[in-house]
Amino acid sequence: MPKTYLACDLGAESGRIISGRLQDGRLRLEEIHRFANTPQRTSHGLIWNFHGLLSEIQKGLAFAAQRHSSIDGISTDSWGVDYVFLDNDGRFIEPVYHYRDERSIRGVAHVQNRLTKAEIFAETGIQFMPINTLYQLGSESADRLNQAHSFLGVADAVNFWMSGVLCAEESLASTFQLFNPKSRQWSSRIWNAMAWPERILPKVVPSGTVLGSINPALSLATGLGRPQVLATCSHDTGAAVLAVPAAGSHWAYLSSGTWSLIGVECREPILTERCRELNFTNELGYGGTVRLLKNIVGLWMVQECRRAWAVNGMPLDYDEITRIAEAAKPFIAIINPADPRFVEPGNMPQKIIDLCLETGQQPPANQGETIRIILESLALLYSRTLNQLEELTDQSINVLHIVGGGSRNHLLNQFAANATGRQVVAGPVEGTAAGNLLVQAITLGEISGAAEARQIMRASTELVNYVPEQTTRWTQAAERFNSLFP
Repeated sequence: MPKTYLACDLGAESGRIISGRLQDGRLRLEEIHRFANTPQRTSHGLIWNFHGLLSEIQKGLAFAAQRHSSIDGISTDSWGVDYVFLDNDGRFIEPVYHYRDERSIRGVAHVQNRLTKAEIFAETGIQFMPINTLYQLGSESADRLNQAHSFLGVADAVNFWMSGVLCAEESLASTFQLFNPKSRQWSSRIWNAMAWPERILPKVVPSGTVLGSINPALSLATGLGRPQVLATCSHDTGAAVLAVPAAGSHWAYLSSGTWSLIGVECREPILTERCRELNFTNELGYGGTVRLLKNIVGLWMVQECRRAWAVNGMPLDYDEITRIAEAAKPFIAIINPADPRFVEPGNMPQKIIDLCLETGQQPPANQGETIRIILESLALLYSRTLNQLEELTDQSINVLHIVGGGSRNHLLNQFAANATGRQVVAGPVEGTAAGNLLVQAITLGEISGAAEARQIMRASTELVNYVPEQTTRWTQAAERFNSLFP
């Protein structure tokens, strides 16, 4: 009888409990529970409602117990860089800060008084972003650091809550800008330079580690039995890359959602000065692979526009947003989605207008034009990023696989094909959950490895192919993009 697995898939906007089972060479997914993950603005700053997340997860596990007579494995994946402190008794310390909290700016200044960007990159291979864990820790008070016994990434903290086993899975640890991708250990050079207490560093385990049975109290509360808790790929992008339905070589992936993470799979990290100049990152993936990628702001810009319009009494659902963008005039203006202003929360439509005016371009006149500018500009940035990946790896890229929630955005997918001049293959939507479930199946011996996992995904997913269109117009747009934003 096939095994049944649960993925607890935590994203920056929502969380999901999804079950998976292998049948006839395919992965069958079922969504058990979905819940919002909404940050809170408090006197402490911008924080996550971490205990609220645990409550929703427990509710989802109870629903899963009602749905399935037996569960064999369970694992959590989440976004990177954020973390949870634990005290001496293994209790979570509040608050759990959101990566967009303004405190990180203080942390950048503190860290760079002790380490240069070049030193940090040589040690970690991680692109510079103020949201990184290194800078978040750099903003922590002495009181909080003294109170902490250890710290864990969000997904690993949930796995600890489930199993009682405290460890950091390496794909998530590698996002922190505290981890050496060559030695596969915490960077003692960075840690010593910052004079942080060594006791808070957890043991690091590889992707696909069995932690042990779910703890008795949670088993009793949910009726779930005693499934194995696994550390699969605790970082959601690491999980999503395993689920890319690719074959052979010469392909890149784009995990498309709130963030756009675009990259290739390598055997070794690339720690060259050119890689640092281009601001790429080296994160670890399943099987000891390296994900050479760039983290781009992504559909966050669309989400923030939608939020701003709703506040002003102009709510739009995502289908309507796509429709009005498709009907809008093309290339009214081009923006650079990598501009730091777009990472911060705020009035996104006004930020776009401001950048258009600063660069002497016509600003958007309505919602459709605003969204079209975002999507066209994202596609142009994808193209530039793929070309840079080819330069860094000295390998051609022929196919771009788009996975995650953004793979449903047919307009952006077509723009990506047009801008890159490459075939685009969209799907699966639930790439992170699928990857989580597949690593469980590999670890518990039901499938042989990554190649078979990707074969299963090709058989399980209704893939949509896009080929380049309007090549001349997009080539001209790329020249304009490079002229405005060299």
